[in-house]
Amino acid sequence: MRALRNLGRVTHIALTLARHDALIGVERLGLPRACLAVLARLRGSGLKARPGERLAAALTELGPSFVKLGQALSTRADLVGEEVAADLSELQDKLAPFPSEAARATVIEELGRPLESLFESFDDRPVAAASIAQVHFATARGADGLLREVAVKVLRPGIEALFQRDLDLIAWLAELAERYVPSLNRLKPIEVARTVAETVRLEMDLRLEAAAASELAENFKDDLDFRVPAVDWSRTSRRVLTLARIAGIPIDERERLIEGGHDPDEIVAKSARTFFNQVFRDGFFHADMHPGNLFVAEDGALVAVDFGIMGRLDRATRNYLADMLLGFLNGDYKTVAEVHFRAGFVPASQSVGAFMQACRAIAEPILGRPLHEISLARLLAQLFQVTKTFHMETQPQLLLLQKSMLVCEGVGRALNPDINMWSLARPLIETWMRENRGIEARTRAAAEDALARIEELPGFIANVEKAAAALAGGGVRLHQDALGALAGGRGRGGGGLWPWIALAFVAGLAFASLL
Repeated sequence: MRALRNLGRVTHIALTLARHDALIGVERLGLPRACLAVLARLRGSGLKARPGERLAAALTELGPSFVKLGQALSTRADLVGEEVAADLSELQDKLAPFPSEAARATVIEELGRPLESLFESFDDRPVAAASIAQVHFATARGADGLLREVAVKVLRPGIEALFQRDLDLIAWLAELAERYVPSLNRLKPIEVARTVAETVRLEMDLRLEAAAASELAENFKDDLDFRVPAVDWSRTSRRVLTLARIAGIPIDERERLIEGGHDPDEIVAKSARTFFNQVFRDGFFHADMHPGNLFVAEDGALVAVDFGIMGRLDRATRNYLADMLLGFLNGDYKTVAEVHFRAGFVPASQSVGAFMQACRAIAEPILGRPLHEISLARLLAQLFQVTKTFHMETQPQLLLLQKSMLVCEGVGRALNPDINMWSLARPLIETWMRENRGIEARTRAAAEDALARIEELPGFIANVEKAAAALAGGGVRLHQDALGALAGGRGRGGGGLWPWIALAFVAGLAFASLL
C-alpha cells in the first residue's frame, strides 16, 4: 500500500520536475533507458534559467515539504554541486496566506480563551505567510497591565498531515536510493531525509521555537549589538507563538540604512561578531539568518526573528573548526589535513599528504583572490566536494554551518562589497584560540578532567564497599560454572580472573580505609 501510494506521488513529482527541466542528475540513478527516454520527451524547452533556479521553481510548485527539502539540499553542495546549492539557498517558502478566520480559530482552540481576552487587537491581515505558518500583528496587555505590540505566529490548518505524507515519501525514496544506487550511500540519503523530517518536526511545535528564541536571548543578554524578541509564554502553545513585535530595517537594504543614520561597515562588523559568538562562544547559532529574518533597530542593534532552524556545535567540533579555519587562513595545509584526521572525519587509511595536497588545491585559488572576494563558505563547500575521493563522511552540522556562512557573506557583500567579514572576525577567532586551545587552556581542561574524576571517586568506593559487604554476607550468588571458572581459570581468556578481582577488592578497601 505504501509503495502504491508513493509511486503515484512520484509520477506527479517526475512530471513536475520534467516540465521545469529540473531532472538534475537523473541519469545517475540507474533508471531503465525507456524511462529516461520518456522523461526526456517531457522536459520543458526554451527555459533559460540555471539548473538550480529551475529546480527551485519545481520544488516551489510541489509544495511546502519540497521547499523544505530544497532548503536542506542547499546545504549539500557535495550532493547537488556548488552552483545548484547556491541557487537553492535563495529558495524562500512564501505561500499565499490562509484565511484569518482559521488563524483566529487556531488561537482560540490552542490557548483555550476567547480572542478578546487574549489580545486587545488582532490584525486579520497577515504580515508574512510561509509554508508552515503565517504571522499576524496584535496588541496584548502584560501582567503589569501595560499594552504591548506583539507578533503572533500560527500554524497552517492541516499542515501536520500534509507534511507527514510527503516526509514518508522522501524517506521511502531515500531507502530505495541507498538500496539500489550504492554510489549514493556515502552521501547518506536516509540521513538527509531524517534531517528534513527532524527540521520539520521542530518547526511544527512552536514551543520549541520559543525555547530556541529564549536560549539565544539568554546567550546575548549582556550584548548591546544583538537582540532577540521576548517570548510571551502565556500566549504560546504548540501551534501558536507570540513574540514581542520588533521594528527595524531589513539588513540588506543599504540605502535605507544609510538614510536612517546607520554605518554599513559597522553593521558588517556587528554581524561578524554576532555570528562568531553564536558559533564559537556558544555553539548555538541561528541557521536561517537570511535578510528577511535579520533587521537593524533604530539604535543600531541587530534583531533576529524566526528561530525554527537552529544549529548546534559541540566543543570538539568547535575546536576542529577553529583549527581548520586558522590553518586555511595561515596557509598551513599540513595543520588543516592533520585536524581532519585527528577529528576522525577522514579515515586513518587515507594519505595525510594527499589530503594536504587536495586542501591546497582547493584553498589557493580562493585565498589568492583580493581580500574582499575571499569566501570561506565557498572554501568549505569545495572541501566537502572532495570528500568522495578520501571517503570522508558527511558532517551534517558543518553543512548547516556552511549554508549559514554563505548567507552571512551575502549580507556582508550587500552592505559593502569591499569588506570581508572574516577579516573582521579573525582577531576574535585568534583570541578564542588562545583562550580555548592554547597551553593554559589545555592545562585548565586537564585539571578540570582530573577534578571530575576525583569527584567520582567516592561513588566508586561506595560501590566497592557494597560489593565487598555483599560478598561477605553471602548476598551475591554466582552460577556454578562461573565459580569454577574463577577458581580454576577455565574462562575463555584462561589464566584465571579470580586473583585480579580479589586484588581489585583488596586495593579498593585498603584505599577506603585510608580516607
